[in-house]
Amino acid sequence: MPEMMKISSNEPLKTIPEPEVFESLLSLDHKNILELGCGDAALTRLIESNGANRTITALEVDMIQHQKNIEIKDLPGVSFKLGACEDIPAPDNTFDIVFMFKSLHHVPTDKLSPALLEIKRVLKPGGLAYISEPVFAGDFNEILKLFHNEEKVRQAAFDALQESVNRHTFELVDELFFNTSVCFDDFSQFKIKVIGATHSEHRLSDELLQIVQQKFLQTTQFNRGQFLIPIRVDLLRA
Repeated sequence: MPEMMKISSNEPLKTIPEPEVFESLLSLDHKNILELGCGDAALTRLIESNGANRTITALEVDMIQHQKNIEIKDLPGVSFKLGACEDIPAPDNTFDIVFMFKSLHHVPTDKLSPALLEIKRVLKPGGLAYISEPVFAGDFNEILKLFHNEEKVRQAAFDALQESVNRHTFELVDELFFNTSVCFDDFSQFKIKVIGATHSEHRLSDELLQIVQQKFLQTTQFNRGQFLIPIRVDLLRA
């Protein structure tokens, strides 16, 4: 167990697909799993398909995305539900494992502590919460913060996690850092996937959009559209 929690790391980071990280940390087969903020269900799909007898509830607060998710027909082990992590539609002591992939900082700051208490409530005693959050660093972040600066909300999310450990709501089992990667073919794809994401409402002026595009093009001259995003994972036991 780490001696103390850190919001970021100065050590060189390995680039690893996130499924390799959580599969190495957790035994998921024959488990009842909750994913909070499942988005487009990309990671939900990998959780469901890479093991045996995994029962998954995938919760999403964005109505637009949820409507798309309930049309998915090839994930028989997944139940898609609409809801927020501060009000999880499940009884006490239901899940063995709860996942949050890069979504805790999207929770309103005044609901962070209630959300973590909800996670504790729905976890079985000794159950595990795997919470990954993007570190406020890297080339992708330099572009994102031009129109959506998340430094304060990411700090608030970390503070809430740290407080939950200090108050013994959770036990910190492990904390680790790694790079994940995201690729964009061109700025149009970035505009659709990032600026146009339905979970956030980004309204850029023509001038700001031009600045963002210029920064994107300058960066992709060197990385060919592949951005490394530093990630922190906190593994917590209820």
